[in-house]
Amino acid sequence: MDGPDAFEVRDVAVIGRTFEEYLAMFDLEARDLEGERVLDCPSGAGSFAAGAADRGVSAVGADRAYRRPPAELARRCRSDTAAVADQLPEKRELFDWEYYGSVEGRIELLERACETFLGDYRAASGGRYVAGALPDLPFADDAFSLALSAHLLFLYDDRFDRAFHAASLRELARVAREVRVYPLQGLDAEPSGLLDGLIEELRAEGYDAEIRPTPFEFQRGSTDQLVISG
Repeated sequence: MDGPDAFEVRDVAVIGRTFEEYLAMFDLEARDLEGERVLDCPSGAGSFAAGAADRGVSAVGADRAYRRPPAELARRCRSDTAAVADQLPEKRELFDWEYYGSVEGRIELLERACETFLGDYRAASGGRYVAGALPDLPFADDAFSLALSAHLLFLYDDRFDRAFHAASLRELARVAREVRVYPLQGLDAEPSGLLDGLIEELRAEGYDAEIRPTPFEFQRGSTDQLVISG
């Protein structure tokens, strides 16, 4: 899915967003998280868990990348962050710049999230970062009140099939009472063809599953999130 009409990612980019970007993407206020236990999966090089901890919110980041030795993880995070940043100037037409203001603003937050994550990852204790990957997470049923899943499901629907998506959504719903997934488009900015069928399947299994609007938009047209509750 390479070319001028798609953002090019060769594998699955180990990059991340800040705590504030997460609030915007998932249409949340910081007060909504008070007293909750929140899962960020996959959390990559994001600083959501670090920002949540700073605010007294119990949050866990889970990602397969955390299986790497720390030095290798840091190299991968910085390399992927730089690779994404390098594409932004030439592919700026794929994005809406209202939130970030400019390419430079997006890159600044991308790099801030990475460095904040790496610092917190080295210093964190108490299991704030867990090596785990969808669709098989190392958590008990209803271990979290809320799971946030950003920039994996649906975004990479050209390399993860329907079975993976279905199993991953069920797994997130197993470990959390509410699940929010964003975005619902592929790297080509087209709505994922998997979405409608998976929503029907989840509803048939007794889940409440609905598409809700979010005020955040970066990839053009990505103004919706999927919300699932059991």
